[in-house]
Amino acid sequence: MKRLWAIFPLIFLEILVGTTSALAATPARIDTGDTAWLLTSAALVLLMTPGLALFYGGMVRRKNVLGTLMHSFVAMGIISIQWVLMGYSLAFGPDVGHFIGNLHWMGLNHVGLTPDPDYGATVPHQAYMIFQMMFAIITPALISGAIAERMKFSAYLVFMTIWAFLVYDPLAHWVWGAGGWLKNMGALDFAGGLVVHISSGVSALACILVLGKRKGYKVDIMAPHNLTMTLLGAALLWFGWFGFNAGSAVASGALATSAFVATHIATAAAALSWMFTEWIHRGKPTALGFASGAVAGLVAVTPASGFIGPLPSLLLGLLAGAICYAAVSLKPRFGYDDALDVIGVHGIGGTVGALFTGFFASVLINPGGANGLFYGHPGQVGIQALSVVCAWGYSFVVSFIILKVLDAVMGLRVNEEDESTGLDLSQHGEVGYTFSE
Repeated sequence: MKRLWAIFPLIFLEILVGTTSALAATPARIDTGDTAWLLTSAALVLLMTPGLALFYGGMVRRKNVLGTLMHSFVAMGIISIQWVLMGYSLAFGPDVGHFIGNLHWMGLNHVGLTPDPDYGATVPHQAYMIFQMMFAIITPALISGAIAERMKFSAYLVFMTIWAFLVYDPLAHWVWGAGGWLKNMGALDFAGGLVVHISSGVSALACILVLGKRKGYKVDIMAPHNLTMTLLGAALLWFGWFGFNAGSAVASGALATSAFVATHIATAAAALSWMFTEWIHRGKPTALGFASGAVAGLVAVTPASGFIGPLPSLLLGLLAGAICYAAVSLKPRFGYDDALDVIGVHGIGGTVGALFTGFFASVLINPGGANGLFYGHPGQVGIQALSVVCAWGYSFVVSFIILKVLDAVMGLRVNEEDESTGLDLSQHGEVGYTFSE
């Protein structure tokens, strides 16, 4: 044991020196326009997490607003550190068996200011790293919508950290990492339909099954307490999503433009599609429905945005809005308590987008991609379907196991008294609103 403690400082020093040496290297072949766009996109994606906090926060009851906001904000702290220490290396580091990256880049060792040809030939490697960090941050925050109003904050922190290591990092390597097996197979996921939305939506399903329903579900009134907050959050998500999708071009040229245009068209179409579907089904168009439809469109276009043109984007948005509305409407029939519709919007929306890519992808839009069914390559549909099945299966099984173990070790759910009091007071000792003078 003494020898181990003697070696550890040497290992840390080697990582520190390696990182410093990488920083000291002279940048080469860097395009300042591409770098500026990627860093701007990283900032836009980071803004999406506070946007998500507001989107979710307005949809819960008043006594749980701070607890819900904290689920997103704390991810910005924990996942950032996890990403620097090991996460980025596991997700994008040198390949091990096409399943995971090794720890060669642990502590950002060898991740410097010169480009890495696998992750952007014209931008500093650290620019790509920080951009991908923002994706890693928001993904577990998305899951929190399913466990709102009933999960212990301490359990959420532990779950989120383990989940990042065991679900997000491997899946990111499969799809985006150099040597990842889904990437080698030809699966297309431009900005995270598989990695971000299916993983979070399916993991949310595992959370719901293990945690159970909220106390008073279908008995107490659980209406959103502040829809103006939710609409503000949706606006920030829509705005930030341009960095999410167009930034994934890792350059400021034609592909980024195409992804930007596709993102906006699909989102507008999905928001209207959800609104009119709800209007026909329930008799009135709601603000929450329009906002939810917009997010569904953003989710669905994410995997496809860098591979499809404007008119396919319009069609995708129309389909996503109606299909995701139907999925959310079926919750009572299946009897699960997805508090903030993570499964219906992210799980189903991501699946729709990933499969749609197999039909409408075109190398005329992205020469680095592939043609889909309608452009002469029907096999792409099968590749996309297999990638969806793998993302669903892996995310659900691993998440379910993590949750079961944590439930046995530390317990996942607050007690009934704390749930009745609300997570703001019981978990954080404060309240979101003070009305007395």
